[in-house]
Amino acid sequence: MFDEILLPIDGSSASETAVPHVFELAERFDSVVHVLFVVDDTRDSISIMDGPILDSLEQEGHRHVEEMVKRATERGIDAVGAVIRGAPYEAIVEFADEHDIDVIVMATHGRTGVERVLLGSVTERVVRTAPVPVLTVHAAA
Repeated sequence: MFDEILLPIDGSSASETAVPHVFELAERFDSVVHVLFVVDDTRDSISIMDGPILDSLEQEGHRHVEEMVKRATERGIDAVGAVIRGAPYEAIVEFADEHDIDVIVMATHGRTGVERVLLGSVTERVVRTAPVPVLTVHAAA
């Protein structure tokens, strides 16, 4: 049912809340977990400086991905990782489509009101545009 699971991470404690759910699904269905870190290169403040800042964010992404792949592997779960650049929700949806992902599992911060409007919601956009089911996990406050 879920042969390929996508776990988008951003290094935050919020994204960590999805991990136990992903591991449980992967163990139950003998799935491959795809750990994805997206370096958001669409923000004006970052794209203007480009080079060293984006490289640093990419290195941080590799560190987070490698750590998560290691954790999965230690539990006997097949896992692979990727770090890509782009608009986070678009990159997640494209990755899911290109890698025949069966389900995306990701945390939601649960923001409401003005905060949600101003910050946007990557998870909400993924839910609306993903070609596959999206399991959302509410991050603890």
